[in-house]
Amino acid sequence: MRDVSGKTAFITGGASGIGLAMAEAFGAAGMSVMLADIESMALNAAVAHLEERQIRAAGVLCDVSVRDAVEKAAEETIAQFGKVHVVCNNAGVGAGGPIGQVPAADWDWTLEVNLMGVIYGTEAFLPHIRAHGEGGYIVNTASMAGLISPPGMEPYCASKYAVVALSEGWNAQLAAENIGVGVLCPGFVKTQIDRSRRNRPDRFGGAEASDNLVASEFVQGGIDPARVGRRVLEAIQANELYIFTHPGMRAAVQDRFGRIMKGFDQADASPALQGLEEPVFPVGGMGTGQ
Repeated sequence: MRDVSGKTAFITGGASGIGLAMAEAFGAAGMSVMLADIESMALNAAVAHLEERQIRAAGVLCDVSVRDAVEKAAEETIAQFGKVHVVCNNAGVGAGGPIGQVPAADWDWTLEVNLMGVIYGTEAFLPHIRAHGEGGYIVNTASMAGLISPPGMEPYCASKYAVVALSEGWNAQLAAENIGVGVLCPGFVKTQIDRSRRNRPDRFGGAEASDNLVASEFVQGGIDPARVGRRVLEAIQANELYIFTHPGMRAAVQDRFGRIMKGFDQADASPALQGLEEPVFPVGGMGTGQ
């Protein structure tokens, strides 16, 4: 999608942080934006902020952990703008803790928002993108925690690893339809994820429940979300699959891959596997994005 001017984007978690930064970058490039968020006051303020910058924008309240809410947001977006070309499944929350001590509600909340919210957003908007036949792009926000898993962050990491897997598969499925899929994997960004419990629905324990994921100083010491927004716009225009924002974290991923390759070396040397005739699996089917 080299030419994004005149196109429309839908962004969940759009009232602040990375979501709002994407909206600013998209709007500066001539796009219209529909912001979706669970926080009404912040949503109204974000829309007003974009309009002050001469960006065509609107907002819709949406809890991405509820399929019907996402589908209604899709309908409202089409009613408002006619078409949608870019969908950013960006809303996310954080929870973690020692093994055996993570409350069930924390698991449910994290997986419903971070994983199911991505599924609901893609399934709600894909038919609309296909209908206009002009191509499009889906951005799924994962994390570097979708590629490496620090101890104590397993609920969050599990949700983000799953988003990476979905994005890789969908990228391969949709390439022939001129619909790109990219997975955004940032490191620490100065957002409000360390305060995500402020919008935690009652069915997941409400705002009083604990959702300690990472220390606030790491989050607040992260990079400016504006850089992430501009980076995502670059990725959309270049049809990238993996969207990284922290090149310095390459070593951590290489370390993980090194340990994986060591596991294959150990399998090669395993007496239990000697003489095994393996089926041949296709190589290179993990997506077309560059």
